[in-house]
Amino acid sequence: AGLGGIGLDTSRELVKRDLKNLVILDRIDNPAAIAELKAINPKVTVTFYPYDVTTPLAETTKLLKTIFAQLKTVDVLINGAGILDDHQIERTIAVNFTGLVNTTTAILDFWDKRKGGPGGVICNIGSVTGFNAIYQVPVYSASKAAVVSFTQSIAKLANITGVTAFTVNPGITKTTLVHKFNSWLDVEPRVAEKLDEHPTQTTLSCAQNFVKAIELNQNGAIWKLDLGTLEPIQW
Repeated sequence: AGLGGIGLDTSRELVKRDLKNLVILDRIDNPAAIAELKAINPKVTVTFYPYDVTTPLAETTKLLKTIFAQLKTVDVLINGAGILDDHQIERTIAVNFTGLVNTTTAILDFWDKRKGGPGGVICNIGSVTGFNAIYQVPVYSASKAAVVSFTQSIAKLANITGVTAFTVNPGITKTTLVHKFNSWLDVEPRVAEKLDEHPTQTTLSCAQNFVKAIELNQNGAIWKLDLGTLEPIQW
């Protein structure tokens, strides 16, 4: 999900760097955003593929085959799709957690050193709710806790697979995600308004720290990106 909220600002920051390719997988095509990313740095080849993270594992593997055939090497996978709506329990878990597990599992086919692969880096987007729940949205918070836990395991398996992993966990960020959303069983009808009363950060300052975390590339790191700062969490 490189074209919405934090994702688009992170993509903008990434193409300013010395990248060869940026491949964006998103459910919704946004040609204007793709054109803008291409214009920021013409040296970076930006490509877009339509993709929904809730597709089955086999479909994901098929798409990755196409991408690897095109690019030959892929160094970093960023898993960033997310929804916030505790009325949609199954979809929340499917998008925020199952999808991320599937893309990680699928790319291991190409990266796993046990299969002669070159290894790689996985950057998963969690949330501060992964270690400090917004209890009015327990499904969302738990899906993010699952991301943090899953990623810690992947990081510890790096000596077997050659694939390292870390999480970036944004705090409350001014995105459409938090404008209005449903709490679980409507335990707090004003959850969005209440959240809005807390200090927030812009998607730009979040994106800048996000790219810093990618550049630091620390296996097993749990980065907290809150109020314009980047700090490691001990967990």
